[in-house]
Parts: sequence; structure tokens; C-alpha cells
Amino acid sequence: MRNQKICRFFLTLVVASLLAVVHGQEKQEKKLDVPYVPTPQTVVDAMLSLAAVNKGDVVYDLGCGDGRIVITAAKKYGARGVGVDIDPERIKEANANAKQAGVSDRVKFIEQDLFQTDFKEASVVTLYLLPDINLKLRPKLLSELKAGTRVVSHSFDMGDWKPDKTETVDGHRKVYFWIIPEKKTTKQ
Repeated sequence: MRNQKICRFFLTLVVASLLAVVHGQEKQEKKLDVPYVPTPQTVVDAMLSLAAVNKGDVVYDLGCGDGRIVITAAKKYGARGVGVDIDPERIKEANANAKQAGVSDRVKFIEQDLFQTDFKEASVVTLYLLPDINLKLRPKLLSELKAGTRVVSHSFDMGDWKPDKTETVDGHRKVYFWIIPEKKTTKQ
């Protein structure tokens, strides 16, 4: 009887250890590629102004953090917005901020990897990511977005894809702006 109890105890320890390892791997899979650093409101305003956001726009913020860009787009310009972030805490915070700002009917937040996100309906895409993430994202932006879609990035460019405009905010913060070009067609 005592040996059975000892065996059950060790079996329970092994199962608990395996579950902890699996849970730890799941948490690692959701590792954040970019640390959360809020975009200052002056930069948010400059980004939306540079993109000439209006009430007909659908603004996607990739790596939306607390939601301030799409919330501002909805509140100030009447646009609709979608924020995408892999961090569930940021999504909760963004939803609470949208509710507090009174724009929950115009914005939504999705907990998802931005590389898995369908953002074809966007007329404006905003970013505050790291240079290597921008470069990895660039082919997806160019292939999936419609010609004329505006892309605005805080702080980081897109390598050799030269911006259509660049602006400096608060004396030192860079904002980069691109317009998705027409797709090149091949002649048969």
C-alpha cells in the first residue's frame, strides 16, 4: 500500500512537471517580438495627419499596444479602426481605453500575430515596430494591400523602400510615410 502511494506521488510529480514544461513552451511561442513602448500622442497625431486619415478610412495598427492610434483615428477623424497585438494584456487595455473614449462601436482589437493577420481592408496601416520586423512585414504589406493604401511608421523605415514623406516630431522623433504602389503586371 505504501509503495502504491509513493508511486502515485512520483507519477503526479512527473505529470505536473510535464504540464509545466508544455505550459512554458506555449508561453514562449507567444514571445513578444517588440517591447511595448507607447507612441507619444504628438506622434500619433502626426502619423494620422500625415496619412490624411478621414471618416471613410479603415486604420489598422499592427502592434497596437494600448490602442491609442486607432482610438484617436476613430475619435478625431471618425474612421474605423482595427488594432492587432499578440499580447493579451494590451488587448484588454485597448478595449478598456476604447470603451472609456466612447469609440467601441468604431474600433476592435484582435489578439493575433500580425504576420497571420488579414489586413486587406485597411486604407491606412500604422506601425511602431522594430527595423527587422518592418523588413519582414514589408513583402506582406506590398503584396496584400491595395494600391493607394497609406502606411505610416513611427521611428523605423523599411530599408531600401524609400518613404514618400518623412516628418520629424518633437524635434527628434521620425515618422515615415509610404503609399502602396500599383502592382506591376507582367506582359504575356
